[in-house]
Amino acid sequence: MNMTSVKAYGTEAATQPLESMQIKRRTLLATDVEMEILFCGICHSDLHSVRNDWGGTTFPIVPGHEILGRVTQVGPEVKNFNVGDLAAVGCIVDSCQHCQHCESGEEQFCEEGMTFSFNSPDKVSGGRTYGGFSKFYVCNEGYVLKMPNFEDLAAAAPLLCAGITVYSPLKHWKAGPGKKVAVIGIGGLGHLAVRIAKAMGAEVAVFTRSVAKAEDAKRLGADQAILSTDPEAMAQAKGFDLIIDTVSAKHDVNSYLSALAVDGSLVIVGLPAQPLEVGAFQLVKGRKSFSGSNIGGIAETQEMLDFCAEHQIVADVERINIQEVNEAFDRLEKGDVRYRFVIDMASLEA
Repeated sequence: MNMTSVKAYGTEAATQPLESMQIKRRTLLATDVEMEILFCGICHSDLHSVRNDWGGTTFPIVPGHEILGRVTQVGPEVKNFNVGDLAAVGCIVDSCQHCQHCESGEEQFCEEGMTFSFNSPDKVSGGRTYGGFSKFYVCNEGYVLKMPNFEDLAAAAPLLCAGITVYSPLKHWKAGPGKKVAVIGIGGLGHLAVRIAKAMGAEVAVFTRSVAKAEDAKRLGADQAILSTDPEAMAQAKGFDLIIDTVSAKHDVNSYLSALAVDGSLVIVGLPAQPLEVGAFQLVKGRKSFSGSNIGGIAETQEMLDFCAEHQIVADVERINIQEVNEAFDRLEKGDVRYRFVIDMASLEA
């Protein structure tokens, strides 16, 4: 297979900083789309992968899976994209396309394993996939998304992971008018969950340990903010139909389970590296459910982008240059960002 050299930012080891490097991307196949990357969001999963927190990272690694760009080339059989179109790539860039989950549009549950946009075995080109901290991205058009023309494109980039990660469970568990929804944690995922749940018509509350974020929750659209460090406030928190747990560190979920209504569900979308303990009595008393949700399929991700464009939902972001990415990773690890870093990829040429 013909390959071409592309400038990128990555690292050779978990203990080394990210730096400029050259990677190989395939030249276009018949159904491929190439895009020049304009913006790429930074997700906690990028940090975990680069630091090898979950184990299994293959080095060298080029992270980035909130990829927004403009189409520069299309293969001869591409039907839905033209040169100059805004386009995007999220978490998924390949799947088997014939298992029951792929056929139903839930490629994230592919029985043969989906291919992530970075650090996955590349079934097409060989080797590993490299992510969006790079000049260009090449992908089969079936996994490329049509990007609405948001007024602030940089602020829309985090929708490609953070947005779909919370949109999918909110839709699946039927957040909407007459439903009480709570969000645990106001970070990259949580602040978008508040905005999306509110746009769906739900009554929305926030659980947070931070007084400052409790105050910010109202700006984001929450109807109520509950300090999880206040025992009295936690004791009064009751009757939620759905709680979205966005926390990526180990924490006690049992106090939140007690806040669910009968038949309520707590859905975890954050990814703590350590197991969480769940008390059985918290679940059986009230026929409650403790579930998880993992991003969304391609069609649902497109639906989410269109929904957010219609309701003018984007992330609160801090734009950085690629040369600031190591500092951004350190700050992200400390929770020092409101609420998402986005890299202006034009800086790659600086």
